[in-house]
Amino acid sequence: MTGGSIRKWRRSALLAAGLAVAACAPSAHAQEAQWWESLPGFGRSGGYPQRTSSEELRRKPEVLNDLRTDSTPFRSEAMIELLEGAIQRYQAIVANGGWPMIPGTRMIRAEDDDERIPLLRQRLMISGELGRRTASNGYSYSSEDLDAAIRRFQENNGLRVSGRVDKATLQALNVPAQARLAQLRINLQRLRELTAQKIEDRYILVNVPAFQLEAVERHQVELRHRVIAGKPERQTPTVRAQVRALNFFPYWRVPDSVATLDLIPRLMKEPDYLQKEQIRVLTGSFNGPEISSQNIDWRQADASRIKFRQDPGPQNALGLVRLDMPNSEGVYMHDTPMKPLFNQRGRAFSAGCVRVQDVFTLAEWVARYEPGWDQPGRAQDVLAAGQAMDLVLSRPVPVYFTYITAWAEPDGRIIFRPDIYGRDGIRDLGAGHERDPAEGPPPPQTLAP
Repeated sequence: MTGGSIRKWRRSALLAAGLAVAACAPSAHAQEAQWWESLPGFGRSGGYPQRTSSEELRRKPEVLNDLRTDSTPFRSEAMIELLEGAIQRYQAIVANGGWPMIPGTRMIRAEDDDERIPLLRQRLMISGELGRRTASNGYSYSSEDLDAAIRRFQENNGLRVSGRVDKATLQALNVPAQARLAQLRINLQRLRELTAQKIEDRYILVNVPAFQLEAVERHQVELRHRVIAGKPERQTPTVRAQVRALNFFPYWRVPDSVATLDLIPRLMKEPDYLQKEQIRVLTGSFNGPEISSQNIDWRQADASRIKFRQDPGPQNALGLVRLDMPNSEGVYMHDTPMKPLFNQRGRAFSAGCVRVQDVFTLAEWVARYEPGWDQPGRAQDVLAAGQAMDLVLSRPVPVYFTYITAWAEPDGRIIFRPDIYGRDGIRDLGAGHERDPAEGPPPPQTLAP
């Protein structure tokens, strides 16, 4: 796509959508809304469905508090020591018989009297969310201390913070103490493996089951971002690589797996999809000659012989920037036009790559020591110019895709996240909590890395 073409669709996007509704919040140094913030969702179908029922309209959107706030990075001796202390606490809990199971499946709500309330109080006191000095109110839920304890438990377990013991909260409460102890030990080994390697002055770490990224410099976390990771059937792998380049206005070279499993089956039902999404069909390689899609029988198409490449633009699945990190798994980090998905608490939606919220802030951090990139706002300048550009880094930045489902914070909290891929291998954990209906319907099935 030429610079003139990019400027043309940029003007079209401005005329069509204006700057009144931004697709993402502007960075701190931005003085006004930028043109790229009004780009539409991926696909002409409108992206993530909007809630419209009267009950949903009355409901205030949840304010996510799912990012770590302490500047101590995961890859540190301090985090290992904290996790070792958590293991000692849970060893004592297990030695004393663990905690009680909460029977039944019925939700426990503030307005209810429930015979399970004493068990709930005992459960939360043992794990530390409810202070032991709190007086019991029998079967009544009305205690503010209990409500606050439930909310603390939900926050510590990556659940929607509602103060109600819903199905997902009940499931997490009923994970046995022995299983949690085993989970803590597994994650201690993961942290030890991460810190056994030399810890660089600058690096990026993505914790997949926590759906968050931290950018670390001089052993302090400088940035944190929410991320979207792979679906259970398209898992984001554990990877060690280096970010070697930033690709602005990238092409998307559709992987053979996505072409076989997603794109070609869609073309059997929707032959004009390629034209709508500006995806070209090429022969032999991604740089091969283009062929007409009208001459292809999609029922017999072979993704190993033809390639699909999506033009840069507002419809591109990579968004407006890609962080190139060559690795054997073929995964990377990138922008996305599906920004509403960052509002979900569970964000396992991709085909394996990692989509980053506020990715331009991260791109500027990555390029901070490159000539001409020492001032904030450089990424926005590149985008405003509308010219495709590849910035090859003279100082590549190490990146780690990790899988940490349990850790301890300096403030004493012990944090658990659903084992979304079942890698902990602990039967009683399951593979993650069921989706909370309050988060709305799952996202539409789209082609995206």
